[in-house]
Amino acid sequence: MKKFIITVASLLALYLCFDYAYYRLGWYIDFHPDETVSTFMTVDEDKIYMLSDGEKEEFVIKGVNMGSGEPGKWATDYAVSEETYLRWFQEIKELGANTIRVYTILSDDFYNAFYKYNKDNPDPLYLIHGVWVNDYTQNSHRDAYDDDFRETLITDCRTVVDILHGNRKVGLGRGTGSGFYRKDVSEWVIGYIIGVEWEDVTVVYTDDKYPERNSFQGEYMYTTEDATPFEAVLAEVGEKMIAYESERYKVQKLVAFSNWPTTDPFDYPEDVAYFFMKCAKVDVEHIRTTEKFLSGQFASYHVYPYYPDYLSYVEDWTQFGIEDIEAFVTDEGNLNTYRAYLSMLTAHHTMPVVISEFGVSTGRGMAQRDMNTGRNQGNMAEHEQGAALVSCFEDIMSAGCAGGAVFSWQDEWFKRTWNTMYSVDLKRTPYWSDYQTNEQYFGLLSFDPGREESVCYVDGDVSEWSEEDIILENDGMTLSMKYDEKFMYFMVQKPGLDFEQDTIYIPIDTTPKTGSNYCSNYDLKFERPVDFLITINGKTDSRIQVQERYEALRANYYHETHDKDAYENPPDEDSPEFMDINMILQTATVLMQNDLSAKAEVFETGLLTYGNANPKSKDFNSLADFICEGDSIELKLPWQILNFADPSRMEIHDDYYDENFGVEYIQIDSMYVGVASYETLDGERIPLGELPLKGWGNKVTYHERLKSSYYILQEYWMG
Repeated sequence: MKKFIITVASLLALYLCFDYAYYRLGWYIDFHPDETVSTFMTVDEDKIYMLSDGEKEEFVIKGVNMGSGEPGKWATDYAVSEETYLRWFQEIKELGANTIRVYTILSDDFYNAFYKYNKDNPDPLYLIHGVWVNDYTQNSHRDAYDDDFRETLITDCRTVVDILHGNRKVGLGRGTGSGFYRKDVSEWVIGYIIGVEWEDVTVVYTDDKYPERNSFQGEYMYTTEDATPFEAVLAEVGEKMIAYESERYKVQKLVAFSNWPTTDPFDYPEDVAYFFMKCAKVDVEHIRTTEKFLSGQFASYHVYPYYPDYLSYVEDWTQFGIEDIEAFVTDEGNLNTYRAYLSMLTAHHTMPVVISEFGVSTGRGMAQRDMNTGRNQGNMAEHEQGAALVSCFEDIMSAGCAGGAVFSWQDEWFKRTWNTMYSVDLKRTPYWSDYQTNEQYFGLLSFDPGREESVCYVDGDVSEWSEEDIILENDGMTLSMKYDEKFMYFMVQKPGLDFEQDTIYIPIDTTPKTGSNYCSNYDLKFERPVDFLITINGKTDSRIQVQERYEALRANYYHETHDKDAYENPPDEDSPEFMDINMILQTATVLMQNDLSAKAEVFETGLLTYGNANPKSKDFNSLADFICEGDSIELKLPWQILNFADPSRMEIHDDYYDENFGVEYIQIDSMYVGVASYETLDGERIPLGELPLKGWGNKVTYHERLKSSYYILQEYWMG
């Protein structure tokens, strides 16, 4: 019995050792060293081809980038289920796409679903898989030759290869998915994109630190004499990924290295380079492949039409090989710098160029304008997003690219944007839908609040409102309110309402710290100190304004907008002046005006848009804020515009100037809102009613909805 136990224990230990070495460390023995390496993808100077039965057919990438986020979860939770992935794959295929691109290792649910969807499917989806470099590594003191960068990237390349061939077990850690990866999906993998949008400082630091390490010679990849040390690192990483898959699995895939305009291979005029801090270049033309690499290399770029739009500030285009600017003028007479830039990329490269990220956001907020063709970073309705995606893809193909991938498949509540992140609690972003943060709304798939439908739709149909929603009756008018994970909703009813002539005021008191009983802008008085004032004054001149002391933009960007210190002479706590609510934009105003004293451009986000916001309506406008029907006005406001940092816990901004010198939070359990008509005001103070507030914590509700842009792109891609 004792010998039996020892034998069983020994066998179990051997099995565990084998399992750990084979599935977790990637150890293997090549029993077929002479087996021929094969591929089903190849390239020439500008096209990608798929091989079948010895024949090659051009493969134009119509791709969709897919993240791993769901409402109420961080991307690194990898919470999307296999069932959800299967449903998404079907919708992506019906869109007319042929490729999915993912950035990093996802949970095993993704690969299991991908296998299940493609197995026995005569018209499968294909996959481009990324190999991620985390932000901390890029933004720390590390250079590309540091083990945390180079060795980790090489190890991750091997792990990705094993996962796609169904030979890996990965535990939690380092921000990647985890699970038992036992489904071989490699037959549908067309290529890899190694790396991320490179930080220019990492590139420059590496190149300056190791000037002598600027060459690499491998069996599959090598560098030219013009290569930089950073490019030599990339060549080595690519070489080891190709070699590992070739030797262990006897197959090869396409390989690309991630890039974007910040590290593109071009030289720009001094003033443009200075403003945009263009200090680094990564040029994959300095990385060549040998005949042993059967698949080949393509150049991958993330390019959006709005930023950084270097060409908008360039006068002499001939330095980029563009002799005829008129070739890039649209039928409307606008200069299409996006198409021109893409043409520069294809002219520069001797390999296919894939625009592996392009897109625009349907967020209400904006961070950047496309001054030429209006494809902005935010503040675009869903139908405008669809038209922009079509025009971007047309530009991509007209420039001679081998295809592109839309960013992104789904909206992502956890995301942040530089011009709003100061305003919200960054530890709580997955738990509410911040319509002011454009980065959350690049998706073709929307996550709308509510399990099956939203609590309210601003569409003129007031049937979802009840007497229980009324918080105030004043001068024959009633004010009703409700809220969800995305909006605060208002409904005003006034018998005999004349929308074209009447002016309606809705004062709001949120913070107990500041506010004014008087608004000098309109000579209005209030029963309580008010922080915000909504003015409904027709379809084109309605807006929400903020009391001067509580203006978030002033407290955080006064130097950029006025060249002054916001904290030297702060507004009085009870200042009677109410300011327009603006967002700062990242636009090169200095370059446009050739004036070093020029101030940052702002966008009035407090201006309200009239229209029907119900997705089921034929007149649907996703950016619509308010509508009037009969005696009723319906209105919705995103939480952040009311200075909520985290509505899931009802946290708002504290006073900026008293002790905090910036954004800190306080919690409230109610707000006060009033309503009055200009036509009936007679110098009296406007009363305010109380709306109790209760957050929802981490328990969010949502339902999926394909945006209007999905169907517009579908019609285009499906012909």
